[in-house]
Amino acid sequence: MPFLIPRRRFHRAVFVTAGLYNIGWGLFSALDPQWLFRFAKMPLSNTPQIFACLGMVIGLYGFLYLEVARVPERGWLLAAVGLAGKVLGPTGLAQLIWSGAWPPATAILCITNDLIWWVPFALYLHDAWPAWRRDWHVDRSIG
Repeated sequence: MPFLIPRRRFHRAVFVTAGLYNIGWGLFSALDPQWLFRFAKMPLSNTPQIFACLGMVIGLYGFLYLEVARVPERGWLLAAVGLAGKVLGPTGLAQLIWSGAWPPATAILCITNDLIWWVPFALYLHDAWPAWRRDWHVDRSIG
């Protein structure tokens, strides 16, 4: 019988939710790339294509999260990259807010896309580490 990670059903639910959320957020942001600027009462962007592109990238991450949900025992690396982005994004936004370049209202971007996912993603990485480590060693011994 294959190794199943602890809390497998919980992790699958988290990554299905994260996947669908990211796809939805990405579509919304690609279709209305000025929404954050209006929400935060900032001047509209002269280059909304950049935010639309961000929406596309975040939407694509959603498909990767659905893959983690499909086979949680093999999704450690995808989730680790996802969590890295969820830590780096707020770091950059914090700098923008701290410098006064962007208003505090833009924090909604990282609260909904990043901060709420830190604990469930970290818990998944903890639970999935033994399976990923085992598979990594097996894959290396074959090559």
